[in-house]
Amino acid sequence: MRFELNGEPAEAPAGASVADAVRISGADPGGRGLAVAISGEVVPRASWADRKLAEGEHVEVVHAVQGG
Repeated sequence: MRFELNGEPAEAPAGASVADAVRISGADPGGRGLAVAISGEVVPRASWADRKLAEGEHVEVVHAVQGG
């Protein structure tokens, strides 16, 4: 299945979840300071394992960093 991850083309097996997309992005799904949005809508962390990705969706994985 193809989807967009942080503005770049990405691929995952059929049935991949939001947690899988986080892993593909290089982030740890259990890590702190992460947020995920699909087509501009935030996906609650509690739903990451259950929320399946669909072909062509736009996924943004954001990692908050400290500093100024």
